[in-house]
Amino acid sequence: QVQLVESGGGLVQAGGSLRLSCAASARTYSRSAMGWFRQAPGKEREFVAAISWSGDSTYYTDSVKGRFTISRDNAKNTVYLQMDSLKPEDTAVYYCNEVVNGGRWIPTGSWGQGTQVTVSS
Repeated sequence: QVQLVESGGGLVQAGGSLRLSCAASARTYSRSAMGWFRQAPGKEREFVAAISWSGDSTYYTDSVKGRFTISRDNAKNTVYLQMDSLKPEDTAVYYCNEVVNGGRWIPTGSWGQGTQVTVSS
């Protein structure tokens, strides 16, 4: 199984910043693209951002472009999501996963527990 642990969430006021981390075990970290997803209560899980294995290519859903930055450090088996200018609508549980693109970003690994991000107004 893929072992992914998300961290870095918390409570922040609108306009603030958070950096999320997704740590994978050395045994399970593979040469795959990685993505961040989020799910708000009562809503479907949605794609947020993705990054190629090399880190050369990044992709973002329109609602976070210009505010979020995805990055990775393969030497540390970790993927990050820097979130700036946070808005209340960013409130959700954030998850990471291995992804492939088949017209849309498709998660291929197992889900972790996620990390809660709450943005107050």
